[in-house]
Amino acid sequence: MVGKPHEVKGEVVVAFVILRAGHEPSAGLVDDLKEQVASEIGAIARPDDVIFTAELPKTRSGKIMRRLLRDIATGHALDDVTTLAGPTVVAALKQKYEEE
Repeated sequence: MVGKPHEVKGEVVVAFVILRAGHEPSAGLVDDLKEQVASEIGAIARPDDVIFTAELPKTRSGKIMRRLLRDIATGHALDDVTTLAGPTVVAALKQKYEEE
């Protein structure tokens, strides 16, 4: 989850979600995930956007690069991606986010 600027709220949450094998993305699942976050953490943490993905951008040591996720969510140009384990993940994720 990363923050994204919003005109009215100031900042909203964008969730990038990897589904377990056998589960398919759907509108109902998006609603369920939003409700689960609201009930477990609170309504303030409910994500505005939920993006399903097969992979997240990670460094070679396995850390998720939230900086790149934030750049994707805000529409900023992607910075240095040379430290990524799989640089193609970012391009695919950015394209998917822009389509949705």
